[in-house]
Amino acid sequence: MRVLVIGGSGVVGRPTASALSQRGHQVAILSRGGTAGPAGTESFQGDLTTGAGLDKALAGVDCVVDCANVATMSRSTAVRWFSATTTLLGRLASEAGVKHHVVLSIVGVDKVPLGYYAGKLAQEQAAMHGPVPATVLRATQFHEFAGQTMDQLRFGRFALVPQMMTQPVAAAEVGRALAEVVEDGPRGRVPDIAGPRPERLPDLARQLSRARGDRRTVIPVRLPGRTGRAINSPAILPGPDAVLRGPTFAEWLPSATKP
Repeated sequence: MRVLVIGGSGVVGRPTASALSQRGHQVAILSRGGTAGPAGTESFQGDLTTGAGLDKALAGVDCVVDCANVATMSRSTAVRWFSATTTLLGRLASEAGVKHHVVLSIVGVDKVPLGYYAGKLAQEQAAMHGPVPATVLRATQFHEFAGQTMDQLRFGRFALVPQMMTQPVAAAEVGRALAEVVEDGPRGRVPDIAGPRPERLPDLARQLSRARGDRRTVIPVRLPGRTGRAINSPAILPGPDAVLRGPTFAEWLPSATKP
């Protein structure tokens, strides 16, 4: 099977491409900069907002896996971007003869009033109502999320980290789960994927800071209003039907901080 991974050079796109390649598929990745993917994969440069480069990348593809991302917390921007890019991708994929459209989404997008989550929910709906049979896999935050948050909200030796519950999962496990979804064929919404146990994001950030030896002080910050209440409630955690996959954050940490 030939598979195109959109955003295949990213945190989860890269391990997805690698997992698919290891399972014997012919894999290509698409990124805005044409970044090289894992060994054994082909790379294309393209723009989801305009469609430039997608016709070449989609040629001969059986399944497309969308791991693309946009850096915004604005509801209007996120909804507009995910709706437009997913609709365009679906149309071009259909014209190219693609038979399966896989979308990676987030657990809780329909329960937490974050602007980015609203965009991901719009993406799900655009894919499910698009011209190519689709599968949506929702995952919890990745183990890498703690470090991303600390790096984005760092002020000198202090890092502001939202008070947030999460049940983090390794990006590599999400990549393997997406590879399995590709092979199973279109199934609509499939069971969510999550890590082994609930955690609090500031605790994860402290563990990571100690493992890095950077002496950073983590300051928990409670977000106001409905958003703050939602991310500190079970609404953001996986339900009883979710598939739990290791390793835990503590088990993953040594591999993430080794030189």
